[in-house]
Amino acid sequence: MDAHTLARIQFAANISFHILFPTITIALGWVLLFFKLRFNATRDQKWIEAYFFWVKVFALSFAMGVVSGITMSFQFGTNWPGYMERVGNIAGPLLAYEILTAFFLEASFLSIMLFGYRRVPGWLHTGATLLVAGGTTLSAFWIIALNSWMQTPAGYEIRDGVAHAVDWWAIVFNPSMPYRLAHMLIASGLTVSFLIAGVSAWQWLRHSRMPAVQAALRTGIVMAAVLAPTQLFVGDAHGLNTLEHQPAKIAAMEGHWNTGGRVPLLLFAWPDEAARDNHAEIALPGVASLILRHEWDGVIQGLNDFAGEHPPVAPVFFAFRIMVGLGVLMIAAGLTGAFFLWRRGMPPVPLMWLLVPMTFAGWVATLAGWYVTEIGRQPWLVTGILRTADAAGPVPATHIGGSLALYLALYVVLLLAYVTTILHLAAKAGHTHPPEPPAGMEPGGIVAETRS
Repeated sequence: MDAHTLARIQFAANISFHILFPTITIALGWVLLFFKLRFNATRDQKWIEAYFFWVKVFALSFAMGVVSGITMSFQFGTNWPGYMERVGNIAGPLLAYEILTAFFLEASFLSIMLFGYRRVPGWLHTGATLLVAGGTTLSAFWIIALNSWMQTPAGYEIRDGVAHAVDWWAIVFNPSMPYRLAHMLIASGLTVSFLIAGVSAWQWLRHSRMPAVQAALRTGIVMAAVLAPTQLFVGDAHGLNTLEHQPAKIAAMEGHWNTGGRVPLLLFAWPDEAARDNHAEIALPGVASLILRHEWDGVIQGLNDFAGEHPPVAPVFFAFRIMVGLGVLMIAAGLTGAFFLWRRGMPPVPLMWLLVPMTFAGWVATLAGWYVTEIGRQPWLVTGILRTADAAGPVPATHIGGSLALYLALYVVLLLAYVTTILHLAAKAGHTHPPEPPAGMEPGGIVAETRS
């Protein structure tokens, strides 16, 4: 492969590994705050036990995200120097805002969450959890703002071939940013809901049927039941926004070649770019037009209108179907689980066995969605401003290939270690207890009443 292709694969590998962990921490911080507030309100030990189990998973995920983010950022200077040269006046400040306003906030107060339960008042411990949860969301806000600007740039002007900011409000709140942010935050919530439900179901099936496990399991299922259908409507709005601003991406997602109306929804097909056609189509006539134009005969631009300017079709087409397919499965699992919680108090064993392999379903769906987003804007790195090929550096292909092989080997080892560690923590959760509160203090920082 040439250096440009290898550099793209390397960045894709790095960001694919990195995004797994913020996808967990963004929503898990808020779940931890929920556990802590429930404990403060009820003094029920199960909530603080759930808190201290999942805060370990949060800390592990946070550390993995930090390390993988550093290696990813190095590539801006090595493999993609043209990126910062052309749009660094906008990308640089947004990345700095993320570090200054979010990352330091998370890193500072995470230590109180982990080690401060016996050392600080309960209100401060709860406040630290709130600040960490807010920090993770703020971090997502800045990163999504930058990524959305790359997709639908606004508020800039080009001077001497370099992008300069003229309206920071328009840059941050560019046309696709609200939809992309909402879609990502809900995706994080779904990832965490099935992570919690899957791990808790695995504990339950191994006869670790403590109240803390039941509480976490119910929390995960209820989250899934609420968020999965919500994501359906948010995703539809995001798709309509993409149709307006990036029609070539939509055409690739739908495998739609020729502009016209009554466009079918392809349940399956094999896109053939050489023939400019699809093979083995299984289609629902007119449904794509109905979804995207809200009318059966709605006209949608085809890929042939963007000859030489559209993304690779097959990766976008199949990644979109993986994301949607998993989304439908999440809706079914979440609503079924919520029904059994309402009727029986706990889901049946067959549903438990379904939840276990779905533990990391959110990861797969998130990666598929990111591939649709990132591959779907090719050949542009920043739409209308910078092509991907023009940002590549002069690093030899052999150097990139060697470092890529090392990255991939390391990521496989780290991912196995991460999953193994979570399973180890889950297996021993029934044999450990959270730390006792400070002497003279009830859990949550309330001074204990004097009893004779």
